Amino acid sequence: MTDIFVPARRTDAVVLAVGDARRTAHYYSVALAMRCTAYSGPETGNPETASYVLESGGARFVVTSAVQPITDHGHRIADHVAAHGDTILDLVIEVPDAYAVYDYAVDRGATPVTEPYELSDRYGTVVLAVLGTDGPARHILVERTGYAGLFLPGYVPPPTDVLPPRGALPAGNA
Repeated sequence: MTDIFVPARRTDAVVLAVGDARRTAHYYSVALAMRCTAYSGPETGNPETASYVLESGGARFVVTSAVQPITDHGHRIADHVAAHGDTILDLVIEVPDAYAVYDYAVDRGATPVTEPYELSDRYGTVVLAVLGTDGPARHILVERTGYAGLFLPGYVPPPTDVLPPRGALPAGNA
């Protein structure tokens, strides 16, 4: 069998588990001049978490918190925050073919967590797969070739209470 190098295209996002995603998103928007570009939570059909996508230049962070209090053990995000505080939960890596990259990585010793699966909405389909690491963070492979939405299926434009007031950003960062 010949090894075929399947490259990662780029770091797609850094997912942070936080105690209060709305407050953290507001802080990143105001203090760090990042644009909040998408949101997913109970109002969008995601009853367990609230997630805000923040972008600046080529950087994209997703701040996520559990909707239930952090004392609700058995929930990955709540448990992560309780054990580690606000910190990196996942590194999302954009790949051209999530099925091939997942198989390639697992064949070479990567820890399989979730085999490739598809998520779809009216904007198309993304393929996701999850690989484990030695620590609590994971590597998520994302294939976006068939998707034109904001971030992932289930994400919508952010609520206005997270966005900084008009004119609050330094020139050139709006």
